Amino acid sequence: MTETSEVNRRKSGRPLSFDRDAVLNKAMLAFWRHGYETTSISDLIREMGIKAPSLYAAFGDKKNLFFEAVRLYAGEPSAVRQAIEAAPSSYDAARSVLANSIETFTGVDTPPGCLLASSTASGSAASEDVRATVAVYRRELRDSLQARIERDIQEGLVAGDVDAVALANLVVALLQGLSVMARDGEDRASLTDVAEAAMKAWPDNMKAIGHGNSVRT
Repeated sequence: MTETSEVNRRKSGRPLSFDRDAVLNKAMLAFWRHGYETTSISDLIREMGIKAPSLYAAFGDKKNLFFEAVRLYAGEPSAVRQAIEAAPSSYDAARSVLANSIETFTGVDTPPGCLLASSTASGSAASEDVRATVAVYRRELRDSLQARIERDIQEGLVAGDVDAVALANLVVALLQGLSVMARDGEDRASLTDVAEAAMKAWPDNMKAIGHGNSVRT
């Protein structure tokens, strides 16, 4: 019997004896705290409070478990895209992304920093597909911001010479830096000050159409 068929047999053989969502949340925190490569199956079953056979039956393997944890953390890319599209302007969208991220990076009950950044920081060639999956979420955010900026340009709200690609990449790069700062122990106020300083680089005519929402949370 192959490993896949064995997993499928166990999945359909009996109902789970634990709350799948609750243990998935614990796995997410483990990956967030320690990273993908350095989090072992032993670490996971200890922190999730289940046995190895139960982990394999519910999630398949460590990699699939990680992918589910990432979806739990980041949500569906389509939801992020819709929120950015619905913002009054790309400036407001970027400020909202930064504010929400800073709140997540400095949560009281969660590890500091960003799961997507910290979980693959020391990845090896063996986890190339893991890093590629994480990169999809960052590209989706960047592309959504870029599209929102380009819409402002097309609608005449922003000058045509604004570099939408560079501006969107600025936000993504800033998020990476803020994550590192949070893991280094910087508090929410410090991260907010950095975000506010960086947003001053946004074109003035974009800022003029925003609603003055503060990045501070």
